[in-house]
Amino acid sequence: MKAAVLLSGGVDSTTCLAMAVNQYGSDKVIAINILYGQKHQKELEQAKKIAEYYHVAYHMLDLSNIFAFSNCSLLKHSSEQIEHTSYAEQLKKLGGEGSVSTYVPFRNGLMLSTAASLAQSFKAQEIWYGAHKDDAAGRAYPDCTAEFVEYMGKAIYEGTGREIKLVAPFINSNKAGIVAQGLKLKVPYELTWSCYEGGEMPCGTCATCIDRKNAFLANGTTDPLVYPN
Repeated sequence: MKAAVLLSGGVDSTTCLAMAVNQYGSDKVIAINILYGQKHQKELEQAKKIAEYYHVAYHMLDLSNIFAFSNCSLLKHSSEQIEHTSYAEQLKKLGGEGSVSTYVPFRNGLMLSTAASLAQSFKAQEIWYGAHKDDAAGRAYPDCTAEFVEYMGKAIYEGTGREIKLVAPFINSNKAGIVAQGLKLKVPYELTWSCYEGGEMPCGTCATCIDRKNAFLANGTTDPLVYPN
């Protein structure tokens, strides 16, 4: 069995990578990192370091041109500013449901389709994807929902001649559960990067920073990354 893991450099995808390596061995796992036009290179740099840490083959693909027409706040050409509030507060402003400003149009669908093509070229039988229910809540990120994963999984399976399955081990877990799993596997979370900003240290106030810090606290520990006071 060979697995391809979508690796962003964050907590969720890195834990996915650790699980795949633990299950199949580093020689049977490839990491796929996507440049989609994000505002900073930090997560790309960390993804490569994480792949090196786990001794897995690393492939970085540039899909940024596809998102040239989006004004999502995560993109470097965007005129929008990244919100520094929790996802819960952002969803509240949307009436409890809706895509948040950091949702990149069908980004995960595109990434998974690209990963399927690459995975088939490398004779992999699985694609691992770190979507979880916190990101799916309120359809903040509609391409992280259980429904999306189910139908995308069927499309990949059928579209590859029933050769490749989509594996989403955290689809029924929250971020605290992911960290709990990663701590057992001794994931090097000090190498990961989640912050939507690309400074020397994470901002601590964007939605993903808030979720990340809370996930470590829920496990009775602190994030190994240093935040501003």
